[in-house]
Amino acid sequence: MSKTVLRAAVPDDARECLRIRGLTRENAFSEQDLEALGITAESWGAGIEDGSCPGYVALVDRQMAGYCFADIESGEIMVLALLPDYESLGLGRRLLERVVQDMHERGFARLFLACNSDPQVRSYGFYRHLGWTESGQRDEFGDDILEYHFTT
Repeated sequence: MSKTVLRAAVPDDARECLRIRGLTRENAFSEQDLEALGITAESWGAGIEDGSCPGYVALVDRQMAGYCFADIESGEIMVLALLPDYESLGLGRRLLERVVQDMHERGFARLFLACNSDPQVRSYGFYRHLGWTESGQRDEFGDDILEYHFTT
């Protein structure tokens, strides 16, 4: 029986997060791709340390299986990533719900994220099933901007 733990991310997690991002089934970004966007283990770790990029990691038998991070300034869910072997086990939902709860506790009434606009891509249905709705906007890559509004 595997033991799964969700915990707040720490700066030392950033390097493993980068590695996992390149191994995801859909929308993978290599470390080189991320570095071209200005995302490195150092910058990611610094964002975790200074609180600007809060997130949670899922550990299965003490090995990182996935993570979710937000942007404290904008309320954007920046990334949710899982290793393919851990898909369809509820880990992605649990990670997202934990980050959403964390951001709500920080005072956010609305969160947003960019999601592939192709209904054939897993994330398309995943976020919508969890209550995220279309804002009617798209980002510069053609991804749908989805919103999550907290009910009082």
